[in-house]
Amino acid sequence: MKTTIKSSLIAVIAAFACAAPLVAQSDTKAPAPKKQAPPPPIPGAGTGGNTVHATTSAVIGPNRNEGNMITISYGRPTAVHPRKGGEPRKIWGGLVPWGKADRMGADEATSLITQKAIDVGGTTIPAGVYTLYIIPQETGASKLAFSKSIGKWGVPVDESNDLARVDLKKEDMSEAVNQLTISVENTPRGSMNGVIKIKWEKTQFSLPFTVKS
Repeated sequence: MKTTIKSSLIAVIAAFACAAPLVAQSDTKAPAPKKQAPPPPIPGAGTGGNTVHATTSAVIGPNRNEGNMITISYGRPTAVHPRKGGEPRKIWGGLVPWGKADRMGADEATSLITQKAIDVGGTTIPAGVYTLYIIPQETGASKLAFSKSIGKWGVPVDESNDLARVDLKKEDMSEAVNQLTISVENTPRGSMNGVIKIKWEKTQFSLPFTVKS
C-alpha cells in the first residue's frame, strides 16, 4: 500500500516538473517585431516627400453643365530652402533658369485636365489630360507648353510630345509669393473666358483662354 502511494507521489511530482517549463514558456512574451523603414516615395504617386501638393480647379462659364471644369495638380516648392537654415533662394534665373524647360512644380509632372476644348492664343487644346511645363525668359516671350506625354516624373522635362507652346504674359509683383501658386480663374465670372496664373517670388505669368463651343 505504502509502495503504491509513494509511486503515485513520484509520478505527480514528475508531471509537475515536466509541465513547469511549458508554463514558463507560455508566460514569456515574444519580442516585438522591429519596425521597418517606410518605402521611398514612388514617382508619380503624389507623395512628393516633404513637398506640399495641391489641386486647383474652376468652372469656366455660367455653371458646370454649360461651362467647362479645368483642374491643375502640381507640387508646391518654396523659395525658402528647408536644408539651408531657411535662407531664401533665387527662383527665376536661379532655381528655375531662364530659357530652359522647367516642370513648373516639384516631384511628378504638373497636370491639367480640361473637360472641353479651349482656345489659347489661337491654338485649340482638345478636351483631355496634359502635362504643363514652362519655358521662362528674362526678356522676350515666356512659354507655357501643353504636352501629350502624361503620367511621368517631372524631370527630365519631356519636350518631344508638345501639342502646343503658347506665349505667357509676364508681370512684376510688389509682394513676394514664397510658395509656387497656380490658379485657374473665370474672367469675368460666368463668361466662357478664363485665365491660368502662375505666381512665385515677385513674378506672375498668366495665360488667358476661351472655352470653345
